[in-house]
Amino acid sequence: MAKKNLLTSFLLSAAIASNAQQHNFNNSYVKPTDTLVQQKIEQWQDLKFGLFMHWGTYSQWGVVESWSICPEDEGWTQRRGPYAASYNGYVKAYENLQTTFNPVNFNPDKWAAAAKDAGMKYVVFTTKHHDGFCMFDTKQTDYKITSSKTPFSSNTKSNVTKEIFNAFRKDGFLTGAYFSKPDWHSPDYWWPYFPPKDRNVNYDPAKYPERWNAFKDYTYNQIKELMTDYGKVDVLWLDGGWVRPLSSVDTTVEWQRGIKFNQDIDMARIAKMARTYQPGLMVVDRTVSGEFENYVTPEQTIPNKPLDYPWESCITMGNSWSYVPNDEYKSANTIVHLLLRIVSRGGNLLLNIGPSPLGDFSDTAYDRLRDIGTWMKVHGEAVYGTKPLAPYEDGNVLYLQSKDSKTVFVYVLSNDKNDDVVLPAAISLKNISLTKKSKILCLDAPKEKIKFTSTGDASVISVPAALQNQVAGKYAVAFKITL
Repeated sequence: MAKKNLLTSFLLSAAIASNAQQHNFNNSYVKPTDTLVQQKIEQWQDLKFGLFMHWGTYSQWGVVESWSICPEDEGWTQRRGPYAASYNGYVKAYENLQTTFNPVNFNPDKWAAAAKDAGMKYVVFTTKHHDGFCMFDTKQTDYKITSSKTPFSSNTKSNVTKEIFNAFRKDGFLTGAYFSKPDWHSPDYWWPYFPPKDRNVNYDPAKYPERWNAFKDYTYNQIKELMTDYGKVDVLWLDGGWVRPLSSVDTTVEWQRGIKFNQDIDMARIAKMARTYQPGLMVVDRTVSGEFENYVTPEQTIPNKPLDYPWESCITMGNSWSYVPNDEYKSANTIVHLLLRIVSRGGNLLLNIGPSPLGDFSDTAYDRLRDIGTWMKVHGEAVYGTKPLAPYEDGNVLYLQSKDSKTVFVYVLSNDKNDDVVLPAAISLKNISLTKKSKILCLDAPKEKIKFTSTGDASVISVPAALQNQVAGKYAVAFKITL
């Protein structure tokens, strides 16, 4: 599908974060030839719901992750606070946050338990964001959480990436390592000889190949550490799509027009190495279409219709990717609706929570996870392992089906501003033909007998009197239809 047509088929989520950068969809998808990768993608697609975490030293200031040290005049890059008047002074103070970062309340077992209870099945953690601060025990730099410069380094859980992966893996999660290809702390990416002008490398790699090769090796070695020292890793989630071959730049995409140099990081070399240590690894080189973008990652968006390739929408629970004091969190009602709309189009929801500088989620985030979990315990069979069914969404009714197409799941959503679902006397179904052998069960009221009528491909569910015009459930009520 042409990019222009593809992009116009997408809607921004109503609750798009103010500091989010839209990630455009690529105009082609290359299916992996590795059968182990194919199997891992199919397994991952059945999981539907994952946890994303943006966490770093920036949480101490409650500012957007990394971007405030980027010299671009964008809404999400604005410097604020006592150091904002001077760029160099601000960067120095920002990097000095390493010396005060001490998340003493860090308890990944607590996070994993809350995420599991919410029905999440995989986790993606920011091992390194664009600012270059490493949340793992890399040997390539001292700008890391395990450095003696960082107070938390004396904690037995200082290698937080390893602790998080171990805790979540123990609870049955697939694990994903977010890793930023650009590194604004590395002197081989932002060479101190030149001032940085924007998010891109600040010198011409073709003119200074030795420096660029040093950065390629630095990146390769850090990813190798993550692939060899942190147990089973299922996803290598690479961000910073401006680090890419110049030939792959799409000038119809605004942010890609600023890429002036060839920033080829040698993905073939990285992927080959990573899969040597992690067979079946899904590599997600986001926004760079081709063989190293095993699934596509729309940000804060939901498609109107299913896509022809694997995809995952990453969406914030609050308004920011990283921790902000008193952030405004989406309601459980909104999050369940987001999940169902994404799943009904064949995608996964990767829901982001930003841990605090002390190393915990806010009480509100835990409340949301608990409320979602209560709902998922009733409706899990109508979420996991499902696939889209046309017309996908019709008013407040959503359609899904089992992988073998023998079971249909019909959801009736609540009003966006009201948690409670009130059912009408009848629910009309589109493109669903029922027979005398068909059976209908309301997952929210399994003891109620559900009758129906069907003529051709038009069917009508007769809602029992006991469920009519009163609260039948929260967020979304599901009908399981055995064809």
